[in-house]
Amino acid sequence: MDFLERIAQQIKVQLPFVAYRKPNEEKVNLILQNNAELHTVVDYEESGFVFAPFNSKEKAILLRNDISFSETLKLEGAVENFGPLMDVEEKEADRAFHLELVQKGIDEIKLGNLEKVVFSREVKVKSSQKPIQLFQNILSHYSTAFCYIWYHPKVGMWLGATPELLLEMENRRLSTMSLAGTKKYNGEAEPIWGNKELDEQHMVTQFITDSLEGKVTSSNVSETISTRAGELWHLKTAISGVVRSDTGIGEIIDSLHPTPAVCGLPKLKAKDFILKNEKHHREFYTGFLGELNLREEVSRPEKRRNQEHRAYRTIKKKTVLFVNLRCMKMQENQLTIYVGGGITRESDPEMEWKETCDKSRTMLNIISS
Repeated sequence: MDFLERIAQQIKVQLPFVAYRKPNEEKVNLILQNNAELHTVVDYEESGFVFAPFNSKEKAILLRNDISFSETLKLEGAVENFGPLMDVEEKEADRAFHLELVQKGIDEIKLGNLEKVVFSREVKVKSSQKPIQLFQNILSHYSTAFCYIWYHPKVGMWLGATPELLLEMENRRLSTMSLAGTKKYNGEAEPIWGNKELDEQHMVTQFITDSLEGKVTSSNVSETISTRAGELWHLKTAISGVVRSDTGIGEIIDSLHPTPAVCGLPKLKAKDFILKNEKHHREFYTGFLGELNLREEVSRPEKRRNQEHRAYRTIKKKTVLFVNLRCMKMQENQLTIYVGGGITRESDPEMEWKETCDKSRTMLNIISS
């Protein structure tokens, strides 16, 4: 069987799998679990592929790496160009609820109870497209994002293309990013950012550096740049350092997730406000997913004199996790797309609604194709 046939077979026999491609890479990875058992994460010292929800009180799912493949796919079934964007029937009641919710968040911020809060909503559409077709379309169009299709018969099927790294750890070296602020791409070389987006980005960066304090040494914070992900612009700041020997990866994850880019500040207050006021269950939207403690063997030439052609092998332990943005849940021909936006003192409810409409295009384009 070829790569895509293996995915189709796994779906047919209802066994868990994940296929994914990292940003700016050509190779697509496939992890198959050979039984339908539902494994959950205990302390993040496990190894496999993790799929974690927004609410950390709910269990993160672990796919066991029983069989794995990597391949550069010829996307012969992918649609090269987006078709006309499909019509989405936005109910006036849903729009009114979101506008009211945003205003409620602004009021909380002005009262001094919150600094920022991130609200989301669902966009439900029907589609006859098969999951493998949708995955190929995602791969074809979003080369700079983490693209994936994930399935467990006891949980469901999710697909996405997310631009946001939660963290990368290779042995003890850590990299992460602060990604906030959103503008629609209109063909410009770089957007002009307003105070709302710049303040939002500063909040996220400050939160990450504060969260890592005492856990990471040799930390470095880059300049903030504009970065494009599909039809959207974002502000991005890279942050790196070395994790202290007395700090486990679970502690790092707990301190970073959920970030202010998907939750708000102060973190616990914003999260509580979201869980009480959003009318839908986010599930894995704004959670995180990726490789957890996968071991990789690396061969390197030994540098001793007269032994240029010898090699020694080292084992590195690697974790690469992405925030689950720009994603959808698939239930037969019903697709649920999740979109959201950060609310600050400067927010305008109508503009926030428009931002969620712009963000929905990432997945709607894939379905329209």
